[in-house]
Amino acid sequence: MALRVAYDAAHGGRWTSLHGGGREWLWRGPEPGRHEVRPDDAFVDAGGLEECLPTVRGEPDHGEVWSRPWRPAGPGTVVIERPTFTLTRRISDEGGAVVADYRLAADPGYRFVWAAHALLDLSPAARLDAPTGTPTRLHPEAAALLPPGAWPTGDPWLTGPWPAPAGLALDRFGPDDGTALGAVLLDCARVQVLDGIDLLTLELECADQPRSTALWRNLGGWPASGPYRSVGVEPMLGRAFDLADAGPDDAAVVPPAGEVTWRLTISAHRIH
Repeated sequence: MALRVAYDAAHGGRWTSLHGGGREWLWRGPEPGRHEVRPDDAFVDAGGLEECLPTVRGEPDHGEVWSRPWRPAGPGTVVIERPTFTLTRRISDEGGAVVADYRLAADPGYRFVWAAHALLDLSPAARLDAPTGTPTRLHPEAAALLPPGAWPTGDPWLTGPWPAPAGLALDRFGPDDGTALGAVLLDCARVQVLDGIDLLTLELECADQPRSTALWRNLGGWPASGPYRSVGVEPMLGRAFDLADAGPDDAAVVPPAGEVTWRLTISAHRIH
């Protein structure tokens, strides 16, 4: 089924709709004030798909580009310029799929993490399909869900095989249970989300850079002051949420040519 996308260039280039087959795939959050955000403000979780660059967690939270206006640069094309990089995105339709082509220009050696921070509107029956055995990094908030002493002291993550790293089943979203955790499926560039008869496929193409899929599974466990449900399935360049935690192989790196290009393809099908 054909997908259509809408985005808001003036407010961080955020994708505000991903619609097809009579359903909206993007979740909308409860937090007001997204349109009033200024650079360096705290992140406002309005839902949709946020562009996170050059980090997801860390400083600044969710990166530099979500809180700044992008300028139009042609049909379906927007650009944001920062002191250390320029990011261009072009969204097009190819056979009913949404295709987003990116180009990042920066000095050779510039290290970054990028994620398409897509929060999806899914039922408790939905599940995430990825290759069995994919190494998956749990991030520290998962420690509270593990037996005492299971988390390696001082480590930024704990790695185990998908779909149940360290015994935590992550592929099924299920009903709200008061938990919230993040994980990164390493070197996993293609995943599928199955929700009833609907199937959403997300695939990331990029030569010579680490490609992963980040997962944010918040089943009413965050924030502490007023928790709600939100599920993020996030194609990623890199292998860590926080650029500050990224080892030599955990971030994308601009090559001598001074440019990195990548493509995100999102398609939807209905299972009969």
